[in-house]
Amino acid sequence: VALVESGGGLVQSGGSLRLSCVAIEGTLRDYRAGWFRQFPGKEREFVADISPSSDRTLYRESVKGRFIISRDNAKDTVYLQMNSLKPEDTAVYYCSVEFPSRGWNDAWGQGTQVTVSS
Repeated sequence: VALVESGGGLVQSGGSLRLSCVAIEGTLRDYRAGWFRQFPGKEREFVADISPSSDRTLYRESVKGRFIISRDNAKDTVYLQMNSLKPEDTAVYYCSVEFPSRGWNDAWGQGTQVTVSS
């Protein structure tokens, strides 16, 4: 599965962005999908994920109540609505899918840069 992220940009603290992740090869509709982020010089960290049928979601503690993950399987797309953004959310955001036998797919795309100014 090859994924492409988009929707990042520069926003002021307290603002919102909506990230999109679309499958350009294969499909993500059969898998748990997730968003991750990477700060400069740091390892990539989990942000949120969603089950194939959207009945279960999971968030890292620092984004709970601010970020919402969703998906549209008809469009083979996963979204991350980010509200009340903070400067500490500044990072490159990536999406991935979790294969039942292998875990999260580590063939990462380019990601999308999110920059939050104070």
